[in-house]
Amino acid sequence: MTFTPDIQMVEEEAHARRCHPLMVQLRPHLTSEDEFVSRWHRQSLDGYRLLALHAGSNVLALAGYRVQENLVSGRHMYVDDLVTDACLRGSGHGAELMTRLKQDARLLGCTKLLLDTPLSNALGQRFYFRQGLLATALRFSLPIAAEVSLVS
Repeated sequence: MTFTPDIQMVEEEAHARRCHPLMVQLRPHLTSEDEFVSRWHRQSLDGYRLLALHAGSNVLALAGYRVQENLVSGRHMYVDDLVTDACLRGSGHGAELMTRLKQDARLLGCTKLLLDTPLSNALGQRFYFRQGLLATALRFSLPIAAEVSLVS
């Protein structure tokens, strides 16, 4: 039996728990299902939304995002997480989620869709270029704990 994939908003804890094994492929530091669900819940209170692409009960791909506004980009959709199961990459599931994200961004009044990816993620970058995204910035980062220890 085959299932046509459908996209659902993750709104229940049990659904979030079913997403954990796939999210760990993108965020390997989230080894604890309970920690993942706790973070998902806290972030949801701050506007984070998680979309899950399913075939039956199987989670094939995930997209986590939030709508933000700032002076540089105006109202925009920021994609925190985008992952397709490693054994299903190249099957169009990521593109299906990107199409949904673009549609939702328009409906939510966003003027841009933004995301970050490591400089080392060449395959991801190729995917993003194919989806119409352009590299327009270089993000700089400073771990605050390290900075605080230097000041002490």
